[in-house]
Amino acid sequence: MKQEKWFDRKFNFESKENIFPSILERLSGTPARLEEKLKGVPEDILTFSTDNKWTIKENIGHLVDLEPLWQGRLEDIMNGEIELRPTDLQNNKTHLANHNARSLQELLSGFREIRKQTLTALRTMDDETVFKSALHPRLKTPMRTMDLFIFVAEHDDHHLATITTLLAANGNDIK
Repeated sequence: MKQEKWFDRKFNFESKENIFPSILERLSGTPARLEEKLKGVPEDILTFSTDNKWTIKENIGHLVDLEPLWQGRLEDIMNGEIELRPTDLQNNKTHLANHNARSLQELLSGFREIRKQTLTALRTMDDETVFKSALHPRLKTPMRTMDLFIFVAEHDDHHLATITTLLAANGNDIK
């Protein structure tokens, strides 16, 4: 099954309900989902690439690389900024990081730790902050705190699905 490219995705942030507790659960589960999915996967598969696309390790490293952006955008909303800080749309940080040279355990624990920092900040918010917003620079749409972290959870799932595809391409059982 072909996955839609991330930059081609459309997002709808019209929900008036506070579903933030469920979003927090989803975000907190990503490290465990990655760890479970990659138990016992050999190194050659973790660094396998097709069509010059990212490897499994690079996908994990990318999640680590972007977490400071999510944290910064949360600060932008909390500080009343009009627009969220932009990202590097070429993903240079990930391309230059050489994540394939790092151990899987280092990548997974690094992601778990930085995601924990994000979740700690999110769990201290009140309902009013959940609904504060700023303009997303690429999508040109207002994003509330809740919307931003739905976007992050979708981004997590996008990379988990990519990892699943890479595992399947190498004949690995999909977990």
